[in-house]
Amino acid sequence: MYRSLRILLISAVTLSVHAQSPLYGQCGGTGWNGDKACVSGAVCTVLNQWYSQCLPGTGAPAPSTTIATATLTTTSTTLPTGAECAVPPASAGSLELKGVNIAGFDFGCATDGFCNTTGAWPPLTQLGGNDGEGQMKHFFNTDGFNTFRLPVGWQYLTNNVVGGDLNEANFQKYDTLVKTCLNIGATCVIDIHNYARWNGGIIGQGGPTNEQFAALWSSLASRYKDQSKLIFGLVNEPHDVPDIKIWAASVQAAVTAIRKAGATQQIILLPGNNWTSAGTFISSGSADALKTVVNLDGSTTNLVFDVHKYLDSDNSGTHTECTTNNIDGAWKPLAEWLRCNGRKAFNTETGGGNTQSCVKYTCEQTAYQAANSDVYLGYVGWSAGNFADTYELNEVPTYSNGKWTDTLLVSSCLSPKAGYAGKL
Repeated sequence: MYRSLRILLISAVTLSVHAQSPLYGQCGGTGWNGDKACVSGAVCTVLNQWYSQCLPGTGAPAPSTTIATATLTTTSTTLPTGAECAVPPASAGSLELKGVNIAGFDFGCATDGFCNTTGAWPPLTQLGGNDGEGQMKHFFNTDGFNTFRLPVGWQYLTNNVVGGDLNEANFQKYDTLVKTCLNIGATCVIDIHNYARWNGGIIGQGGPTNEQFAALWSSLASRYKDQSKLIFGLVNEPHDVPDIKIWAASVQAAVTAIRKAGATQQIILLPGNNWTSAGTFISSGSADALKTVVNLDGSTTNLVFDVHKYLDSDNSGTHTECTTNNIDGAWKPLAEWLRCNGRKAFNTETGGGNTQSCVKYTCEQTAYQAANSDVYLGYVGWSAGNFADTYELNEVPTYSNGKWTDTLLVSSCLSPKAGYAGKL
């Protein structure tokens, strides 16, 4: 397939006598100043407001109908090489997973891995929090979101005992949120929100042992092994990890434990160093280290890279104004690496303030990811759940007179109904 594509691209360049975009190259979209004409045999086709592409004939790309799958492996014999890695296939254009974080069970967790379990605030009215169920139903039924990430502290699940034994009372509360999400019909992400740490110690590098980390995931996987619409997010935003190869061994231990527990088909998210930033996923060594992580049979099926990217000036997600769409600095180079290596990534944290600058850049970022949906599963906005409307990145819809109203950023860019994520 890719060998044929290489021949087509060479032929297109040879026959062109005017400035023209190549087959599968960009040819339009808001802000595009390059060639708008396509080579012979291709038509400039609008994928969304921000991205038009030279596609064969006149047909628009067919939307993906596969949900929550990532089946490319490093053993493929048809991987693209060189310049081909920059070219998304004609089938790209519609993201599979579009979601929102439903925060609350992670409250009390700091970036050093300390989690004050008394700070956890379940985002369910029956447990004293906001109406997380109502939020998810609105997002799912009205906006077209199909995925919710459910952050929780490791200490909360085990009641401050490091290791894998779940505290039944605390787990049942968290399980109520998980089951609420699943009952809506959504794909649900379990996210251990501990920054690769337990009370300051890094997993496998002076903190909890790989065996203790694996035991936690073995316990969770054994509870949810029959839930095909669950995704296992191993741990939120590792940072300042001294040895990325040792970290990959910790990730491998958790993956092995999950698969041995009987959860053999679910997606597992593999997070990298430097807050699992998409912009440094390659340069930090995370990509090369984590691509060695495998399933029990040696495959990489449904092992997806977990990446984050905010749009403010320092990539911290703490400012209401945005300054970049992250395309040139993060998403383009990562897309090429993923394509060349036959892998996929999932942007499980992104967002900005409810400002016009964030609307502009977030819409551009979402559209670019949709145009490269062969390597990007989708995005999850941060955050709804128990946040107050004064929070910088608030995505909590308001409820009044029987109606939910979305925040500006959700309604303008993140909601699938806005059109930037591709067809519903």
